[in-house]
Formats: sequence, structure tokens, C-alpha cells
Amino acid sequence: MSFSYDDVGATRDPDFCPPGFHPLHVRTRIGEGHEVFRSASEAVLTWGMHRAMGVGVDASAERAAPGVDVTVTLAGVIKAPCRVVWTVEEHRRAGWAYGTLAGHPECGEESFVVDRTGDGTVWLTVHAFSRGAKWYARAGGPATRGLQNAYARRCGVVLRRLCGGDSE
Repeated sequence: MSFSYDDVGATRDPDFCPPGFHPLHVRTRIGEGHEVFRSASEAVLTWGMHRAMGVGVDASAERAAPGVDVTVTLAGVIKAPCRVVWTVEEHRRAGWAYGTLAGHPECGEESFVVDRTGDGTVWLTVHAFSRGAKWYARAGGPATRGLQNAYARRCGVVLRRLCGGDSE
């Protein structure tokens, strides 16, 4: 299966959004310290954050890596096939992005990156660009984008809970 969009890997640049796509950028404070960063990184890289959100995750590997196929199932009904396009595992930054494959309700790319700033604060940033691919995603228009934004915010809430970060 091939990607359903052209700019594969473009979420590496958070300022880029291809023409005709809608950008998404949600940053959530997870907590502070090395242990929170380590826990958050593992939860993101091993699908733990997604599974804790209650979505189905069927991945061809236990850990995110370029080329790994992932199908996310929402509400037990909507299947969203994707493929990991890039990963990062650095001293203060870890995460990955996946791109949509044929059959996904949306067309585009989404990244989930945990970073630890110089003051020790740990953040999750969800960055994406997308547009509707299936009729119901296109028909939803702004409501569909609102659901995507809510999903990205929920990622942060769930990750903070998983990592014992702040309860704000």
C-alpha cells in the first residue's frame, strides 16, 4: 500500500503545511524531570499512549520505526491504516510520525513527539496536516478538525496520567 499524500515526512518541519491541507499543532505539558521524559517517550514509542486512550492499535512491530504499519481503530468501527515515516530518539527528544494509507478517513501525516526542555519540563507535541479523504470526513468539515484537535489534546492528558506528571 502506498501513502495517500505527497509530502511524506514533512511533519519534521512544524511550520510546513502543504497547500490544501489543514494544520494541527497541540502542545501539552506532561510534567518535569528525566523519569517523566523516559516514561513518556516509552509510552509514545511503544503505542502505550494510544492504547491507554482506548483506541485499537494493530501494529506490525512493538515499537515505532520507519516502515512499521499501524492500523488505529476508533470506536471499534473506523479503521485508519497508516505507516510510520520517521522516528527520533535523542537525549531530550523522542517520537515518531505516521502517514495515511489508502482506506484512511483522512489524508496526511501526524507526529507525536516528547521533548524535555532545558529547565526539565516535559512536553508532548502533536503536529499534523490533513484533509478529508472519505466522504464523511470531508462532509464533517470544521467538526472533523475539532475532533482531531480534541484527540490531540486527549493524547496529552492521557500521557500525563500514564507518566505520573502534573495533575493539572
